[in-house]
Formats: sequence, structure tokens, C-alpha cells
Amino acid sequence: MKALVFTGPGTLELLDVAEPEVADGEVLVQVRAAGICGSELHGARRPGFRKPPLIMGHEFAGTRPGGEPVVVNPILSCGECDLCRRGLRHICRRRTIIGVHRPGGFAERVAVPSSALRPVPHWLSWEAAAVVEPAANAVHAWHRTGPAVGARVAVIGCGAIGLLCVLAALAGEAGSVDVTDLAAERMAAARSLGAAAGELRGEYDVVIDAVGSAATRAKSVAHQRPGGVAVWLGLAEEEAGFDANALVRGEKQVLGSFAYSDEEFAGAMALLRNTNLDWTASYPLAEGAAIFTELMNGGTHPVKALLRP
Repeated sequence: MKALVFTGPGTLELLDVAEPEVADGEVLVQVRAAGICGSELHGARRPGFRKPPLIMGHEFAGTRPGGEPVVVNPILSCGECDLCRRGLRHICRRRTIIGVHRPGGFAERVAVPSSALRPVPHWLSWEAAAVVEPAANAVHAWHRTGPAVGARVAVIGCGAIGLLCVLAALAGEAGSVDVTDLAAERMAAARSLGAAAGELRGEYDVVIDAVGSAATRAKSVAHQRPGGVAVWLGLAEEEAGFDANALVRGEKQVLGSFAYSDEEFAGAMALLRNTNLDWTASYPLAEGAAIFTELMNGGTHPVKALLRP
């Protein structure tokens, strides 16, 4: 079969690879749509968490044997530890992730544990189904805020995660959502979803950093009101970069946000119902290496690229 393979730093290649081996408890999913995540762009530039050779792709949907549409929850946990027993399996210390620790959805077919499959509602398109995983991250990030009904919210970064955080905040009854990004196209997409785009001004109850650089993390703390909260879910850099003394003196909070619960994954499907996804664009898998490389090297169009085997 054909697969887009991460073969070395900054390099992805469309290759002929062996058919997946399907173990007990697994099913073979025919991939219909897979999203390129910003974390994959960073990871391909600087291998570490993701080690080549690897078929990446943790945001994908397809059909199981018999033709049933499914979306894949890529978080695989042990199910036995203290965290799993407390309903926190997304931060299980022994978790693995499809597309990171084992082959993922940048391929025609992929073997997936049957426990990771979720039915796709009839009203969800393949494009929307492939966006469920990042949308679940946004739902979880909003839940980390309290949620802050009526809050003045800022979102730093209008990539796919940032746009989905806008949706989650507005669905969660935020009072207002301001966004900022370096790309005009992305800010226009945020406006179409109901956000106000420009520079952040003044103080906010909640600041969501969907970039994850030292500069944006510092901005997330600087624009919090005293007693406010910043939620970090961007993973661009390892450095924190913020003023720790300001954090203490203002009793500000910084919360990490990683992945989602099973309930939040399901909630993401509802969030995407009737949602404008004009900021996504689909490409054949054969064009995947070119579009991935363009985005990895700083390209901003499209906001969200989807590969269609």
C-alpha cells in the first residue's frame, strides 16, 4: 500500500510499504481523511518524540471492515494505573499514541485497536471527522478554564487548534474572544467563527496559548488579569519564557492542557456539527509530502491540510 513516511529530519516520502499486520483485538481501518497537525510539523523538523521511520497521522477517520464510518481516538492507555482508574487515561504514564509510537493515518490503511474506534454520526463529513481529534483538544482546554462562562477570552495563534479553541469558548458561553496571529488569512478565519482579530489589548480572564513558543507563553501571562488563568496547549518550543514573579504577585495561573477525555472526544463531534470548515483543504495522499514540507517550512495555507488516500 501507499503511505507517507517520516524518514528523517525534515523529510517525508510517499513509499510503497507492507500491508499492516492486524493483531488480536485490532481492526484494519481504510483511511478516508487524515489531518496534518502542527505538532507533527515541529516533530518532523526536530525528531525526538517522533522517531523515523514512522507513518505519522493521529487525526484520522475511515471505515472499518463492513464499511462502518469510524473516527479514531489515538490515545492508547494501560487502563490499569491510578490515573486510568481516576478517569485520566489521556495522561496515563504508559500511554502510547497512534501515529507517534505506532503507525498512523498517513496511509491507505492502518491497524487500530478496536477500543480506539468511535462511530461517526451520519451528519459528520469525512473532513469534519478528521478534525474531531484536534477539536477534542480544544474542548478539553476550555474545560481546564473552569469553564469561564461570560469571561473575556484571548486566543494566541489561529492555526487549527486556535480556531477550534475559539469555537469551544463561544460554545461554552465566553463573553468575548479576541485572537491574534501573524497570518492575515488565519485571523480572517477566526473572524468568520465569531472572534475579534487583532492585537491583544489589556487584561483577560482567560488566555489560551495555541502556539507554544517562549514569546507566546510570556504573552499569555502578561495579558492575564490578576487571578486569571492561562491554558497552554501549543508545543512549538520547550522554553517557558514567562515572568515568574508576575505570576506570584498577581496570583495568576498557568495550566497545561494535553489531549482529552473520552467524553470530550465525543463532545467534539457535537461541536463540529454545522461548523464552517472553509479553512480546511483536502489533498490526495500523493501530494502529502509536498504540502507537509511547505507547511513545515513556514507556509500558512491552508490553515488545516487534510490528506485523502
